[in-house]
Amino acid sequence: MPRNGSPAPVTAPRKPRPRVETRLALVRRARRINRELAALYPDAHCELDFTSPLELLVATILSAQCTDRRVNAVTPALFARYRTAEDYAAADREELERMIQSTGFFRAKTNNIMKLGHDLCERFDGEVPGTLDELVTLAGVGRKTANVVLGNAFGVPGITVDTHFGRLARRFGWTADTDPVKVEHEVGALIPRKEWSILSHRLIWHGRRICHARRPACGVCPLVRLCPAYGEGPTDEATARKLVKEGPFS
Repeated sequence: MPRNGSPAPVTAPRKPRPRVETRLALVRRARRINRELAALYPDAHCELDFTSPLELLVATILSAQCTDRRVNAVTPALFARYRTAEDYAAADREELERMIQSTGFFRAKTNNIMKLGHDLCERFDGEVPGTLDELVTLAGVGRKTANVVLGNAFGVPGITVDTHFGRLARRFGWTADTDPVKVEHEVGALIPRKEWSILSHRLIWHGRRICHARRPACGVCPLVRLCPAYGEGPTDEATARKLVKEGPFS
């Protein structure tokens, strides 16, 4: 995508990709897609604002069923009020609920965040642990949230399988599975481990901007020659270009 954010015109494939793809061909295609996405989104990054592992952990919990933009609107005041795990553990429930209400499911999120603060104080001396096995024992933290924190706050490679990542991985033919853990492992076997975290951002960015759930902008997608799902969305360039969302989404 040029610097102005508009995808360059693309030429449709002359013939469909063969139905049978060897393992070696799949690995090569997956890694080429990763390289193409790297060129398309050189600035891909986590779109949640944070300055510490604790802030990112809380922001990621808040992002469930909520946009990053909304979370980023809420967290400046939240992070100024609650600076440590001890602060969250001792939070006034009604105050915390009011502060995060606009992110949705605020009562459940409040429960998780307060329990998270308590768990961190009781078991980790108030610090966010830096391993997957430890993170997933915390309230409100599954593998997706844990991998977000590991990859972006600790520099530990991890694949974040959100709705965008799962959708694109299936469209690319990297997996046929819908279970996030299986998707994580199958994609991880195709892409070098050092690339896992940034790959997650690249797929999420592409999913938000071009490869939408209902009407992907196939007609302007630079990956058409590599994508078995080409044609799920409009292939006409003029129609497809209207579907592109420029971002940023934070």
